[in-house]
Amino acid sequence: MASMIPSKRPPEEDPSISSKKPKQGVDQERIQKMLAEARARAAAVAAKLNNNARASAPSSASPTPPPAPPPPAAQSAADRIAAMRARVSGAVSRSSGLAAGGPPRPPLSAYRREEPDIEEASKARGGLDVGLHPALLGDGGDAGSAKRGKGGIPPKFATTMANRRAKGKSGKKQLEIQGPSADMTDPTKNPYFDPNLASKVVAPRRISKALAFNQKGKYIEQANALRRQAALEAMKKRIAEAARKVGIDEDMHADKAFAREPPPEIEWWDQGLTTAPSYETITPESLLISAADTIVTHYVQHPVLLAPPQDQLAPPMKPFPLTKKEQKKVRRQRRAEALKEKQAKVRLGLEPPPPPKIKKSNLMRVLGEEAVKDPTAVEARVNREIKERHEGHLKANEERKLTKQQRHEKLAANQEKDLARGIHVLVFRIETLANGRHRYKININAEQLALTGICILNPKFNLVIVEGGIHSITKFRKLMVNRIDWKESITARERIKGVEGDAGAEEEGQAVDMTKNMCTLVWEGEVRQKGFKRFTTERVPSDALARERLERAKMEYMWTQTKNAVAKEG
Repeated sequence: MASMIPSKRPPEEDPSISSKKPKQGVDQERIQKMLAEARARAAAVAAKLNNNARASAPSSASPTPPPAPPPPAAQSAADRIAAMRARVSGAVSRSSGLAAGGPPRPPLSAYRREEPDIEEASKARGGLDVGLHPALLGDGGDAGSAKRGKGGIPPKFATTMANRRAKGKSGKKQLEIQGPSADMTDPTKNPYFDPNLASKVVAPRRISKALAFNQKGKYIEQANALRRQAALEAMKKRIAEAARKVGIDEDMHADKAFAREPPPEIEWWDQGLTTAPSYETITPESLLISAADTIVTHYVQHPVLLAPPQDQLAPPMKPFPLTKKEQKKVRRQRRAEALKEKQAKVRLGLEPPPPPKIKKSNLMRVLGEEAVKDPTAVEARVNREIKERHEGHLKANEERKLTKQQRHEKLAANQEKDLARGIHVLVFRIETLANGRHRYKININAEQLALTGICILNPKFNLVIVEGGIHSITKFRKLMVNRIDWKESITARERIKGVEGDAGAEEEGQAVDMTKNMCTLVWEGEVRQKGFKRFTTERVPSDALARERLERAKMEYMWTQTKNAVAKEG
């Protein structure tokens, strides 16, 4: 440590400051005096420590070495201070050793090893044959590391793996958990040993169990199974009690009553193929496959495919409606195609070329010189051709028209197609039919629309039932609900004539109140088959006769339903 303290250099002599030399001599005297006082104090402390050591440990083997003689005056002040510090440290070490009861420790200089050469130390401590920095060499580095509590120079790097290895080497060892030793398990040495615990091994660590949840409905199923078992046992007891009362053998098990029937000797679908009574007795001779009346042949039967009935009820697809502009375009394209076809036939010679179409606007261009020579004859010719073309057009239209019989046939065919898609029924209740025009409209429209049904005239109310296709039924419904004015007053002639048996028709000459007259739709729907052959009008004075008349068509319930319909409204 003395090598690290630089010695004071004497100031250079300068003739200009000769007056300061006497002051330097005074400082030297003070330093010498202070050193002498320090030596005296150190000697007194050492003597006192030696006396205490002799009194406490008179049998110590090694005597205390005498204090080192004071250094000569020729030594420098720095050397003397270093020597004094060495003696003080030696004395402290000896005092600590004596207090512990052991031999005195040698001075610190005895434990110091000779310092190697600076170059050798730098090569030994540095890695990759690289020397250390001069500031890291010598006692200064050791002193710094001693202050930090480390034994050597810290590494130049710090990594996670290096720290982990260092911790692993200096860390504490984990406690090893082992089973009981031989001395503990010996009953002669350990009177408290329990042999029941000898087979148990100490677990290194307790492992917690994972949560195991029960499935939903687990205990419900178990409870249901127990209930079924209990019900089965109770049923067995009841059957046994009943059998015991009847006199049946008690040994018969109740489960036999629920046993399935044994299979037949031969199934019904095989009885026509063999004459054997059972499958076990079947032989090649008993088979009826090659016989004359066998049901097995070499022909393959293909059943006739029937169209599904719902397809017949589906309405036909209607053509997509076109605008006026689209209709003209379609007509123009159709006429152009017909003209091209006609022109192709003329080119091939299949048809003669048509004569030129002469009009008053183009006669001069078509006829040319003829029109100039005799204009009157040309004009008459043009008028004649125009008239012929017009008459031909009218004749073609008349030929395309259907006759009256053809129109009726076409209408009947359409009505049959309409009826084939389903039979629909309408039931009306009319309070009074005293007006003859109402009766005429009902009859004539039912006839024209090919509807069948009946119109019952009763003093209480009138019933109208019609049946037919959906198209005809829709038109008749509009007639009854919208078109006819049921509150129209009757004329004087109709009032005089009257209607016998009609609801609202009173004595001749009396007026009929039509303000309360109304037509109500009681029921509408679809039926499987018709109940009437044609539409008729009948006068029925009583309810019993009305039900009897409707019973033929299996519609007697319609009278009751119609009778109660308006009663609810009123």
